[in-house]
Amino acid sequence: MTRPILKWTLAAAVAFAASSVMADTLKIGAVGPKTGPLAGGAVVTYWPNVQLWAHDVNARGGLKVGDKTYTIEIFEYDDQTNPAQTIAAVQRLATQDKADFILPPYSTGLNLAAAPIYDRYGYPQITSTATSDQVEKLSGQFPNLYITLGSASGIVNGLVDTMKGLRDAGTLGNTIAMVNVADAFGIELAEAARPAFKEAGFEIVYDTSYPLGTQDLSPVMKGAKDAKPSAFIAFSYPPDTFGLTEQAIIEDLDVDVFFTAVATAFPAYAGRFGAAAEGVMGIGGVNADDPAFQEYAARHKDVTGNAPDYWASAMVYSTFQIYEQAIEGAGTIDKAAVAEYIKSHDFDTVIGKIAWDEHNNNPAYWTVGQWQGGVFRGVASTGRDGAVKPIVKDGWK
Repeated sequence: MTRPILKWTLAAAVAFAASSVMADTLKIGAVGPKTGPLAGGAVVTYWPNVQLWAHDVNARGGLKVGDKTYTIEIFEYDDQTNPAQTIAAVQRLATQDKADFILPPYSTGLNLAAAPIYDRYGYPQITSTATSDQVEKLSGQFPNLYITLGSASGIVNGLVDTMKGLRDAGTLGNTIAMVNVADAFGIELAEAARPAFKEAGFEIVYDTSYPLGTQDLSPVMKGAKDAKPSAFIAFSYPPDTFGLTEQAIIEDLDVDVFFTAVATAFPAYAGRFGAAAEGVMGIGGVNADDPAFQEYAARHKDVTGNAPDYWASAMVYSTFQIYEQAIEGAGTIDKAAVAEYIKSHDFDTVIGKIAWDEHNNNPAYWTVGQWQGGVFRGVASTGRDGAVKPIVKDGWK
C-alpha cells in the first residue's frame, strides 16, 4: 500500500490547509497497476487523474455534503496487474481501511475481477477503463456497476464503419490482418470484430492472438505482412501497441489502415514515432478542439507534470467527477444513497454529459481516433461532437 503524497502547488496547499481546519476527511480507495504489464498504461491514464482529482477537490475546499465539508485522502494500492491482487486490495480497503468510496480499478479484466467485491460491500463502481458487450448481464448481476468507455461491439462497429467509408471511397481494399492480446479486453473485441468484418464484406486473411506481456512481437508482424492485407487491426494493450508499431516500421508493413488499441492515443506514441505516427488509427479519441478538454489538459499538465492521453484520461477524470457530484447531490456519504443518486441522474463532465441507459451504460463515447497533424483526433463516436474525416496511412516515412 502506498499512502498518498500529493504534490500541491503553494496556492493549493494553502487552500487545503485553510479548509481542512473545519473539514472532515473522506477516505477514498484507489487500486491499479504500478507494476506488471499494464503499469505503463495506468501511469499515463489512471494514477495522474487520481492525483489531479484529489488536488482539484481539496484545492477548492473539499466536498460540500449537507452541513459538512469533506477533504479527500487517497489510499493507494498497487495490484501488480494481477486480478487476485486487485480483489485483495479492494477487500482490504472495504474491511480494514474502511474506505468511504473506492475508485474503479484499471482495465477491463481487473474491473470485472473486482466487481463482486464492490457489489458485496455496496460500493458504486463507475468504470472508466473497461469495455464489454456483457453490460446487460453485468448490470443484472451488479446493479451499481457502470460502463462509460463503451461496448466491444460499439467500438468495433465504429471501426468497421470508418473502414467501409474508406473502401467506398476507393482508398482501402477488403483484406484484414487482425491480432489481439489474449485477455478479456482483446478477446472480446476480436470476437465482436470477426462477424462484423465478415458482414461488411471484409476478409480476415490473418488472425492470431498473443499472451499478455509478450516481449517479442516480430513473429506476429511477419505473419501479418506475409498475408499481404490492406489493413492491420490490433486489439492491443500499451506495451504491445508500441511493440507492434515498431515491428510494422521494421517490416515496412504497407497497409492503408493501421489500427492499434490502448496507448495509441498516448502523447508518448507520437513522441516515440514522430512523423511515422501520422495516419495511425487507434481506439477512442477526443474532441481535441473542445475548450473543456483543453482546459482539463492544461490543468492536468500543470498539476501532474504530464499531458493526458487523447482518450481514456478524460474519461477517468469524468467518472471521478460523477462520484464527486453524486456525493454532494445526495447530501450524504452513505454508499446506498449515493448509488441511488448515480442511477437516477445525468452528470456534466469534462467530456460532456454522461447519461445512463437501462443497463448502466453510457451510450455516447468515442470509438476510433487517428493521428492527424500531431494530434490524436476522434474520427468516429456513438454520439460525441467534433469528429474529423479519416485519412489513409501513407507509409512510415
